[in-house]
Amino acid sequence: MQVSVRHQPAFAVARLALAPGEPVQVESGAMMATSSGVTVQSQAQGGIMKGLGRAFLGGESFFISTFTAPQNGGWVDVAANLPGDVQIVNLDGATGWCVTRGCWLASSHGVQTETRWGGMKNLMGGEGGFLSHATGQGQLLVACYGAMETVTLQPGETITIDTGHVVAYADTVQYQIRKAAQGAIQSMKSGEGLVFDFAGPGQVMVQTRNPSALISWLVSHVPSRS
Repeated sequence: MQVSVRHQPAFAVARLALAPGEPVQVESGAMMATSSGVTVQSQAQGGIMKGLGRAFLGGESFFISTFTAPQNGGWVDVAANLPGDVQIVNLDGATGWCVTRGCWLASSHGVQTETRWGGMKNLMGGEGGFLSHATGQGQLLVACYGAMETVTLQPGETITIDTGHVVAYADTVQYQIRKAAQGAIQSMKSGEGLVFDFAGPGQVMVQTRNPSALISWLVSHVPSRS
């Protein structure tokens, strides 16, 4: 699979160029267009129970769409729901990646994804406790709200990131969660909640906008019924 991304960074669309008969897995509803002859089949990856895990625990769709190119090859255009960027993670078979809720977009045939319990620290951090974990060899596409930044941490190097801005991180990265400010009063004054402390080595992908903040803003502007 060859990937090219256009309209970055605000309204990214990824074109997945497929070899003859090559399949690609795409988040349900993310397809924008395909070339002639490309077929699609949607099913719950790993069966009903794992599909339920993806939908209700991992924050992804219940179904995954598998697009397959015809004998002369083809392409699939994919885009995320929120306006933002798309980045490619090349998996080498040695290091897996954890992807936060709603950020998995597509992956090539050699990549396996599953819903994994990320621990209570993820649940407390507003990431739902469960993450999409990608392993294998191939290309992983992740989408974000806003622009995307990749932070490369050297061994022992640390960085603090708001939980709502984390898109994905490599398995080699260590992390813990804590309150951004000490005490309830200081938390209210600062407007900050919980943050991740990441430690290298490894990479962390960050989005410049917070989807939860968007939801809060929309809710605050919805007229209440009298």
